Amino acid sequence: MIAKTEFLQRRETLMSKLPVGSVVVVASAEMHQKGNGTEAAFTQDSDFLYLTGFNEPQAWLVLIHDDVRNGQAKNHRSVLFCQTKDKLAEIWNGRRLGVEQAPSELLVDEAHAIDDFEGLLPELLNEQKQVYFLLGSDDAKEAELMLALQLLRQAPKQTKTAPSMIVDLAPMLHEMRLFKSPAELAVMREAAEMSCRAHVRAMKRVQEGVFEYQLEADILHEFAMSGARSAAYNTIVGAGENACILHYTDNNCAVKKGDLVLIDAGAHYQGYAADITRTFPVSGKFSEAQASLYNLVLESQLKAMQVLVPGNTLKQATQVAVEVICQGLIERSILSGSLEYNLEHATWRQFFMHGLGHWLGMNVHDVGNYKVNGEDRPLQPGMVLTVEPGIYIDSQADVDPKWHGIGIRIEDDIVITADGHEVLTQNVPKTIDDIEALMAEK
Repeated sequence: MIAKTEFLQRRETLMSKLPVGSVVVVASAEMHQKGNGTEAAFTQDSDFLYLTGFNEPQAWLVLIHDDVRNGQAKNHRSVLFCQTKDKLAEIWNGRRLGVEQAPSELLVDEAHAIDDFEGLLPELLNEQKQVYFLLGSDDAKEAELMLALQLLRQAPKQTKTAPSMIVDLAPMLHEMRLFKSPAELAVMREAAEMSCRAHVRAMKRVQEGVFEYQLEADILHEFAMSGARSAAYNTIVGAGENACILHYTDNNCAVKKGDLVLIDAGAHYQGYAADITRTFPVSGKFSEAQASLYNLVLESQLKAMQVLVPGNTLKQATQVAVEVICQGLIERSILSGSLEYNLEHATWRQFFMHGLGHWLGMNVHDVGNYKVNGEDRPLQPGMVLTVEPGIYIDSQADVDPKWHGIGIRIEDDIVITADGHEVLTQNVPKTIDDIEALMAEK
């Protein structure tokens, strides 16, 4: 659990980067209808959650940069707008924190009813120099901000002035989110560990005739029993050639004895995501062709991970993985020609068509720039990313039929440390010997 003082510190850190006269305005997510009067499960906006720890809809956070407040070296005033306590509404839709409790629970200076937001926002923006907002994130929310600015511009006789600049908050806030604190990493380790247990459970559960969605159910059940209410993304369970569909989520086929099963699944725990992929045989034993390609993918991952240390880049690791895969495909006569030719013409992309990895955090594809000043950014301690090479050969590929229908991906989550990296997802088997030994316990 992340302490509420950390959310306060995040707000302090953000405002310390802004000049006096700045106002930050961030909106919560809203409830969405599934149809026929029912609502979809609420998912809070990650940026709002990062700054508040508040998991309710219909809320706004306003941060106003003050030079010194109440004689203390505090650099901002925080104002939260939220739903009021309402007995009838809470009977129907659940409990609310309410205006009275918000300051002490969220460590904000003031709290007001959400119904007062439209009237009070112009006053909070009055005479400030610039307003920071997540531009382009929500047209309706942006329109509310623009209305407040318009009201200020139309009130010069009342000696009111609007901020002269609107600045996109995303680059600064997302750069902060890219580097995880010790508390965030502790939560992510928990998310990773429960995800590992879910993958182990699926490996033990699989047998001929089981449906992909039943393996998905095992995954989700393990998440829930471990304390994670939901998955971080739609779970992928692809058996046989379905594993060659990168974002396969139908999960409606029965697995067959000779199949490999690819499962890409991660828990969403206390606001943070895990992301693991494992590929394993239904029979408990890899065939010769399956083992050959599996070991190639594993070799590419392990060699790429050696490069993922401070000062190196994700692009460098990708190049290593690509060279391993490309050479391996040539040796197996899946590609022809020299390594140099295949690298130059990117022939390998027909079998490995996605990137090596991505940032991981509150979102499974988390925020943060991959380049700085046009250059691939060096890795630094506190960054968390996935490492997920793969090979996918569908039944239409012009290769020896023994390779047809094999889809393999191996994915782990790592955090960059001062002297290398830590694998957060190491507690789920990924060598052939370890996978087959685990499955033999069924």
